[in-house]
Amino acid sequence: MTTDLTDPIAQESGLFDLPIFEDPEARALSRVGVVDVGSNSVRLVVFDGAARSPAYFYNEKIMCALGAGLAQSGKLNPEGRKRALAAIARFQRLADGMRLYGLTAVATAAVREAEDGPDFCEEVRRETGVHIHVIDGQEEARLSAQGVLLGWPGAYGLVCDIGGSSMELAEIEDGKVGRRVTSSLGPLKLRDVKGGKKGRKAYINETLDKLHAEMGKQKNRLFLVGGSWRAIARVDMHRRGYPLHVLHEYRMSTSAVQKTAKYIANSDLNELRQECGISASRMDLVPLAIEVLKGVLRRFKPRDVAISSYGIREGMLYEQMPDHVRERDPLIEACRFQEAKDARMPGFGRSLYKFILPLFPHAKSYERQRLLRAASLLHDVSWRAHPDYRAETCFDAITQANLGGLKHSERVYIGLALLYRYRNRREGTRFEDIYELIDDKAKKEAEVLGKAMRFGAMLWMQNREDMGSLRWRPKKRELHLSLPPATGALFGEVAEARFHSLCRALDAEPVIKIGT
Repeated sequence: MTTDLTDPIAQESGLFDLPIFEDPEARALSRVGVVDVGSNSVRLVVFDGAARSPAYFYNEKIMCALGAGLAQSGKLNPEGRKRALAAIARFQRLADGMRLYGLTAVATAAVREAEDGPDFCEEVRRETGVHIHVIDGQEEARLSAQGVLLGWPGAYGLVCDIGGSSMELAEIEDGKVGRRVTSSLGPLKLRDVKGGKKGRKAYINETLDKLHAEMGKQKNRLFLVGGSWRAIARVDMHRRGYPLHVLHEYRMSTSAVQKTAKYIANSDLNELRQECGISASRMDLVPLAIEVLKGVLRRFKPRDVAISSYGIREGMLYEQMPDHVRERDPLIEACRFQEAKDARMPGFGRSLYKFILPLFPHAKSYERQRLLRAASLLHDVSWRAHPDYRAETCFDAITQANLGGLKHSERVYIGLALLYRYRNRREGTRFEDIYELIDDKAKKEAEVLGKAMRFGAMLWMQNREDMGSLRWRPKKRELHLSLPPATGALFGEVAEARFHSLCRALDAEPVIKIGT
């Protein structure tokens, strides 16, 4: 996102227009079920909530390995086929129980390449009523790239989606999908390549050279989509002792991938998978997948690498969105939806945001303002938690939430601000190591934001625009508070104490004026 709001109070489009979940077209997307029949797994995801940034209402995966042995037999793995059919039958029954209007099901490389793929699809339709759409590699690449765009509007770079039997590449730029290619570099396929390790290496290099020639230079961000990439990221987190165990938006450098590859090669895979919480069937494919990843990095030399938990299933949801829904900010929409659902006074977050904004005179860009706005919207959604745990509940909720459009550092920033919303100090919590993901300047700004919200919430009488105003004069180190008579009555002892706490965070002298 590159929108520049030079006048943050006057120019409200994109942040403050009507919540998208009030749009009838968006409400039609409020609960959507998607079945992804992959070469390695079969998964049901049911999306619910804010249409632009839906929550995962239900998510279940069965490791079926439909594509195992496909290179030799030309057919789907018989045991995998039975398991996949049973899984889809279960998913259809679950969908009936959730009152979903049908399931959207797609199948990728294994089913499209197998001789008995059409027969399998017909069997599924006959036994369950679910119609499977078999998509080609180009379409798979497009949908995966759209899944990335669901979480990163306006993102640019190269999407690399690895499944059991294939790997796809797709360009994204300015919210659109560009060139895309498909290959047979899925780890289930690589396991069947003849010639052992030497033959596999030659096959990977030859295939990647062709992909590179077709796609050209790609020096922007590399987005990794797929279970094998996520497993590698889990190992990288484990190796680094990374404190925040959220895979979406996790970043790795090329050198980190190289170190993790050596770490995997020198580890007992069974012990490593247990330490990292990876299934045995997935871990078996990790050494093969990382051979491919190293080759991708050598050729395309991306600026950085980001893990995307969003892929083909999210891309199918994105496909159903009208353009005006796609253009909305997924973070803001998710926060607005949560405020409407859980806050004591939905809509007050907007008033609170305007009240505290003068404390952040350098927050001119959309990127900075959206974080302040998100925190303001979420400031009251955890009020039901026990007071002794409310601050920690807030921090956990944002840092571990399944949200798009939010870097790990931004999660920690908002989480710390919400912690200060209910607590004067950050010390003495179980989050000390996570705080270190942001620098001291960001920690101080989060403290100011949190204490400003803590004070502003004391002026909560009704959802009104004239709750008062703050004026920050940094050169004089003065914080001016002006309150109209109606709000002035709310400025009691506790409110005054919280205002002075905010002043101390700013190292400012308080100047208070209550109208008559």
